[in-house]
Amino acid sequence: MTKTACSAVLIAFWIIPLACFPAQAARQHPERWYQAKWCDEAGGKMEVRLPDGTRCDCLTDTHAVEFDFGNNWAESIGQALYYAVQTGKKPGVVLILENQKDYKYWIRLNTVIQHYGIGIDAWMTGDRAPEK
Repeated sequence: MTKTACSAVLIAFWIIPLACFPAQAARQHPERWYQAKWCDEAGGKMEVRLPDGTRCDCLTDTHAVEFDFGNNWAESIGQALYYAVQTGKKPGVVLILENQKDYKYWIRLNTVIQHYGIGIDAWMTGDRAPEK
């Protein structure tokens, strides 16, 4: 086999398949993994379809809960409030903190909730979250 042919084989079997996978942020687990674990422990139901066709990440007896990675803390507030309107339950946010740097997002979330007196219950999960 010529050098050119070897290069073509290498590209076909190694490089092209790698290009088929979309680039992803380096997450320890997908959001759904955290969602399933937490929601199961809370006795909730995942991905509950709401009257308008949207889906609540986790619906418990008392809360409509939105899950987000730390850097999406601001969006989680709106989602949780909307799920609460749709379900008549209390709004909740589970913020996924995967490392020490993510803790700043927990502070931001709770600062806004407290400053504006927003009735959202918040929990953290992930490697940065303290053990129960």
